[in-house]
Amino acid sequence: MHKKIILPIVLSLAVAGFTAYADRQPNVLIIMADDCTYNDLPLFGGQNAKTPNIDRLASQGLTFNRAYLGVAMCQPSRAELFSGQYAMRNGCAWNHSASRPTVTSMPHYLRELGYRVGIAGKVHVKPAKAFPFEKVPGFDASCVRNPTRPHDLAGIGEFIGKDEEPFCLVIALVEPHVPWVMGDASQYPPKKIKLPPNIADTPRTREDFGKYLAEITYMDGQVGEILQTLEKSGQAKDTLVLFTSEQGSQFPGCKWTNWDTGLHTGLIARWPGKVPSGKRTDALVQYADVLPTLLAAAENRGEGGVSKLDYQPDGRSFLPVLLGKTDKHRDFVYGMHNNIPEGPSYPIRTVSDGTYRYIRNLRPDEIYIEKHLMGMSGKATLNNPYWATWVRDAWANPHTYKLVKRYMRRPAEQLYHTVQDKYEMNNLVGDKSQATRLNRMRAELDRWMKSQGDPGSPMDTQKAIQSARNGKHIYGPKND
Repeated sequence: MHKKIILPIVLSLAVAGFTAYADRQPNVLIIMADDCTYNDLPLFGGQNAKTPNIDRLASQGLTFNRAYLGVAMCQPSRAELFSGQYAMRNGCAWNHSASRPTVTSMPHYLRELGYRVGIAGKVHVKPAKAFPFEKVPGFDASCVRNPTRPHDLAGIGEFIGKDEEPFCLVIALVEPHVPWVMGDASQYPPKKIKLPPNIADTPRTREDFGKYLAEITYMDGQVGEILQTLEKSGQAKDTLVLFTSEQGSQFPGCKWTNWDTGLHTGLIARWPGKVPSGKRTDALVQYADVLPTLLAAAENRGEGGVSKLDYQPDGRSFLPVLLGKTDKHRDFVYGMHNNIPEGPSYPIRTVSDGTYRYIRNLRPDEIYIEKHLMGMSGKATLNNPYWATWVRDAWANPHTYKLVKRYMRRPAEQLYHTVQDKYEMNNLVGDKSQATRLNRMRAELDRWMKSQGDPGSPMDTQKAIQSARNGKHIYGPKND
């Protein structure tokens, strides 16, 4: 059992309107996709992919229309989810870096409440001291695979089948991360695909989008098998299941950005007898809120309850939303992008109220370059065969030219009405009718950056990321 962590602020989680439920602590099962743009799922408006198992899960639970993560990159997003802290506070503010060694996370706190805490599949957080999950076998741990190795449900079946202690199990799948090599792409003939407006229409893009959709369907099949394993264990009725699509896909304008298609995540919650079935909520939530929510559920706290654990998260519990007591949670969600080591420095920050999104590009004088997507990592055949066709066709196709320019040349500020313009193609910064809103969102982003110890451009440097890799962090608030 992990020794209790003493931190300066004791978390107090008010659960307004909440009535106490059964004393039994719920099991927790978190299923994560990998690089799946949320609105490529039919549940969020996608018109192509077939996802019967995810759709069935949604019919049995609560779908979050407005769930977000803070960084549209695998490692920082997972560090936020597992720690309940934003990237600057936990220290993992770049891809392939590390959280502070003093960070405490999901295994620390849930173990203290009597849980077994395991992870199967892709871990992609470090150091191990900060994220001491029990490793559960059976699912591919590497997204750099061709093909994905066959999965085996025996490991997770054994982990969740034990009945003496509650469990928390994260199953982090590697689909639909590139390379898109799994599933049956023949289900998605290129000419029949309806591409989103932020994706250029070239023959090669259509071919690769079909492979990406096939991986989504393959991932959905794994979701079905995992849920069936849970049912066979006899634990389903006592288990809170969360499915999340993680960040956007590796098409330009999704992953590695602060646009909505990067930071908006698909989120579904099922908890029989506790969470309403077949409902949707507009409550604004963020990955940092998940761990506080799990702790609130695990501690069976009533109204005004105070956590038994000393804990200083950036997030706060949305348990009242899960229990159908409210459709309100946050006023704002926040995001950041630091481009190193994926390319030259190009720091971005954003804030959203779920309806409008404000983006601040801190180096608008530079062009944006992402080495994996744009063919500069030596893996062009597997990861990014379509980008060259965008550039090739840009001179002849006005829409493709607009998309290439949108990706590589960005203004200092962007404001989008995301509800009406969900692919954020119409920048409203110059609209005089939006001046008051623009100033309000500028001020909120300034406030958040200051609270996080975020200096902006100076942190996106080779020096800063090398410091993070070495377990040191020269920016941000300290946890120790």
